[in-house]
Amino acid sequence: MDKASFFGILLAVTGILVGLLMEGGHIGQILQPTSALIVFGGTLGAVLLQFPLNTVSCAFGQLSRIFRMVERKRDDTIGMLVAFANKARKSGVVSLDAELATLQDPFLRQALMLAVDGTEPVELRKMMRLNMDSTAESEDRYPAVFESAGGFSPTIGILGAVLGLIQVMQHLDNIQEVGRGIAVAFVATIYGVGAANLFFLPLAGKMRLQLREEQQRREMVLEGVISILEGMNPRMLEVKLEGFVGASKKSKNRTRKA
Repeated sequence: MDKASFFGILLAVTGILVGLLMEGGHIGQILQPTSALIVFGGTLGAVLLQFPLNTVSCAFGQLSRIFRMVERKRDDTIGMLVAFANKARKSGVVSLDAELATLQDPFLRQALMLAVDGTEPVELRKMMRLNMDSTAESEDRYPAVFESAGGFSPTIGILGAVLGLIQVMQHLDNIQEVGRGIAVAFVATIYGVGAANLFFLPLAGKMRLQLREEQQRREMVLEGVISILEGMNPRMLEVKLEGFVGASKKSKNRTRKA
């Protein structure tokens, strides 16, 4: 689990709620179903107008990535590629055909299948690069969904506040009712601004960062498979692939080995 994502959301929400309580307020003041309906319903509608339904559903499906550690997956991939290199060195690249059925990563499976089928390294690189470019273009739309939501929600929150004030203006003869109504009206603004700056925009930024890391992992896989096809020594391959891992991560690994 990515602790930064989990504790980041927890800290942001807790800090705001504690601040509200310290000012003498209570959580019930900001629990307004009508405001939530206006802000989140309006934001979702605007996003659906901008993006196809399939893109929006896939973007929400990618939210689980925010709480996963990519570095661990990259380390596992390096170990797997080195093991494949050892097997190919002993029994030939064709022997890796038995490993295809066990692979969960479609990119690795496709690259390895092309290698087993005898594809030349230059052609293999061209085909998999095309695959990577197409996948990257498709995945780039997912964080764009949340960036758009972060742009729409504050404005829709203001719209909700204005709608609330319109209702308040109908009760100007009752000052107490006016004061309470104004407070309720501005809850929509809180929802809009809060959702944009605490959830939508940070989620988009983290998702874009992780998608870039996944793209780098695919580049590492491609280099690994081509190196195996070219008969590179497994130890040299491991050193080469570790170049895709950040310096901080490599220092941690050295510490653990020591």
